[in-house]
Amino acid sequence: MQPADTLRVANVSDAQIAPDGERVVYTVSTVEGNETRTALWLVRRFLRASDPQRVVEPPRELLPAGWTGSNPRWSPDGRRVAFLATRDNQAGIYVVTVTGGTPRLVAPVRETNFFITYADEPFAWSPDSRRIAYINASDGDAPAPTAAGERPARPDPLVVDRIQYKSRTSFSDRLRTHVWLADVDDAANPPRQLTSGATYDHALAFSPRGDEIAFLSNHEPDPEATNNSDIFAVGTDGRVRQITTTRGCEYQPAWSPDGKWIAYTATKRDVTTIDSVAEDAHVWLIAADGSAQGRELTERFDRRAQHPRWSPDSRKIYFLANDTGQTLIYWVGTGGGAVRSLFEPDALRPPGGNHVLYAHADLLAPERGVQITSFSLQRSAVLDTFAFTMSGPVAPAEVWTFRTDVVSGVGTQPLRVSAHNVQLARSLALVAPEEIWFKSFDDTRIQGWLLKPVGWRDNTRYPLILSVHGGPHGMYGYGFNANFQAYAARGYAVLYLNPRGSNGYGQKFSDGTLNEWGGGDYRDLMAGVDEVLRTRQWLDANRLGVTGGSYGGFMTNWIITQTPRFRAAVASASVSNLISFYATSLYQDLVHAEFGGAPWDDYDLLWRWSPIRYVRQVQTPTMFIHGEQDNDVHITQAEEMYMALRRRGIDTVFVRYPREGHGLREPRHRQDALERTLAWFDKYLK
Repeated sequence: MQPADTLRVANVSDAQIAPDGERVVYTVSTVEGNETRTALWLVRRFLRASDPQRVVEPPRELLPAGWTGSNPRWSPDGRRVAFLATRDNQAGIYVVTVTGGTPRLVAPVRETNFFITYADEPFAWSPDSRRIAYINASDGDAPAPTAAGERPARPDPLVVDRIQYKSRTSFSDRLRTHVWLADVDDAANPPRQLTSGATYDHALAFSPRGDEIAFLSNHEPDPEATNNSDIFAVGTDGRVRQITTTRGCEYQPAWSPDGKWIAYTATKRDVTTIDSVAEDAHVWLIAADGSAQGRELTERFDRRAQHPRWSPDSRKIYFLANDTGQTLIYWVGTGGGAVRSLFEPDALRPPGGNHVLYAHADLLAPERGVQITSFSLQRSAVLDTFAFTMSGPVAPAEVWTFRTDVVSGVGTQPLRVSAHNVQLARSLALVAPEEIWFKSFDDTRIQGWLLKPVGWRDNTRYPLILSVHGGPHGMYGYGFNANFQAYAARGYAVLYLNPRGSNGYGQKFSDGTLNEWGGGDYRDLMAGVDEVLRTRQWLDANRLGVTGGSYGGFMTNWIITQTPRFRAAVASASVSNLISFYATSLYQDLVHAEFGGAPWDDYDLLWRWSPIRYVRQVQTPTMFIHGEQDNDVHITQAEEMYMALRRRGIDTVFVRYPREGHGLREPRHRQDALERTLAWFDKYLK
């Protein structure tokens, strides 16, 4: 896996099963030149007693040549697929029949650049397949965009009078998002706006009766100061009612097929954040008429839940959850109780050890775990059919299907029905990680993974790169990581860990970074490095590197200020000064949630955990990588560290990428950053 090869990995996602349970539409994003193109693909499988796993048609692109699209959603009658696209400079919702043909515009859509966290479903079909409810940005006190991607000219001067005046890569516009309704087939009946006001409505779900649309909105007196999304419903006549009234945040509403309930995920704490949330969201249930308060269904499960989906009989709620490096589909009954997984990874290993796969041999190595990133389900006859995208440590994501008998609950063997990355994966020398567990300084058990270099030999000593994930409440695990494979191909061992603060290990563990970024989590990371150096004599303790992005960049900065053991470091999109970070980031509430208040409540606390405070101790040559339009972590955070190291005579370089925000998106920039990272480590570790 060379840096250029990382751009060849197709991003397969958003698997949506058709109402008949036989077809799946999904998205595939690929790099073309310096652009990323997202296409819609369709695959058909059918079931018969003599060949229950047969794929009868290979995947094909659904849209005509030259078209791109995202967010495909089936009409309830199964005849059409709606999707988001920009065509002829017109962004909007389009529909296409599954037999092909030219897509047709249903409704033009404006987008706001305002940062809406967990925006979820941007549109939803009515049960009769005749209407689509959708989110559209309405005019505020600034002119609306006149064409796709075009924004009003920046005022000169720009007068700032709001808290969240920054978007992720620019300044927030004055557009507000509201619920609209469009007739799919009646062009003479123009779309209607159903909600209004100085709010950002989002995350839609149509009621089974077709008379209301559930959505999320923050109706706090000062919503930019207080993050508190609640569930509302608006009738097709425009009447709005509020369903939840909690201090926590509600997310991802999903209406039950019988119309009686709304499932959702939610947090309970008074203070949360629009960015990396420490509190695990759980699955909740509330009467759709709002007649009773919501009930928490998965409190005892103690894992972070997302994307609730109903069983067709309204008796179960399926959802995704992270658990010790895996992301699997789980379900819980509407009465609560035990949470069960839909299937375990060993279900992917049939008798004889060979997987039933599409066209090629096994590349998933499921005995080492998997990660599922999207799923949907439908019922046909007596079978519930699931479609999902899943990856493994040495296999990029593909589309899979799984069926269970409604009566017996017995499932078929999961079947992979796409092969967008199989040929690439088979052509490369990929390394499966070794799972490790160890006890940290206070006997807390920590999970991690170690990649050996490609071509590893026992009689050779190798340099080691420690990679730290973002968040701080992210989770490393069994998903495919192309950059790690490129490190291994260059002759490096790669260690990646889930220190305290990571999700997937319960609420107490996730809270492990509160009030101390760089405390227990730093000690967990160092304990992991000590563990692999002690138990793997082929690792060279004198050739250690460290890298990470976002919170991983913060931790990289922290590590080089706390220990000289690392001979090279690369900090991407990194935080260095928690006090200045607060005022320059677009989400100050991250500091409120993680440190219990604003900086002026306890400057000493934030300064204590700021890497820049200890910069006099740095001895490690460090490269800083940052997007020039990053408003999540402003580029001045990297500038503070870079200038301090340069003034102190430490070998350092600062790489600034124009047009980029928090994380590099242009393919050439992504490849360039990986090549520079490898070259930096080569310089000091080889």
